[in-house]
Amino acid sequence: MDDNPADVRLVRAALEEHRIIGELTVVRDGEKAIQFIEDIENGLRPCPDMMIVDLNLPKRPGRDVLECRNRSGKLRNVPVIVLSSSDAARDRDDSARLGASLYVQKPSRLDDFLGLGATFRQMLGFPVW
Repeated sequence: MDDNPADVRLVRAALEEHRIIGELTVVRDGEKAIQFIEDIENGLRPCPDMMIVDLNLPKRPGRDVLECRNRSGKLRNVPVIVLSSSDAARDRDDSARLGASLYVQKPSRLDDFLGLGATFRQMLGFPVW
């Protein structure tokens, strides 16, 4: 769930770089993300294997998305990576309190961003090579 097309392209590239095959569903604002979660809860969409959430989403913040995810019976055990440009302690603490499995500050270098694919593999339970 990210509103920045460049970051979405980089996430997609990181997944491809680490040979993670699957569907990447992009939701560009917090309201749509909450609706997406509600659709999963109501059986209208399949449950994802992992969620990547930006805290700074338009319309509703990522914190609201995490809170909605916590109320979901179907998503409660799905790993969540918060991928944010912020390195503020409050954002890290809030994310942990709201059940994020991992908090990652968005890397500024391309190689570091592509390296996130290894983290994604690990969160999905794939072997990391």
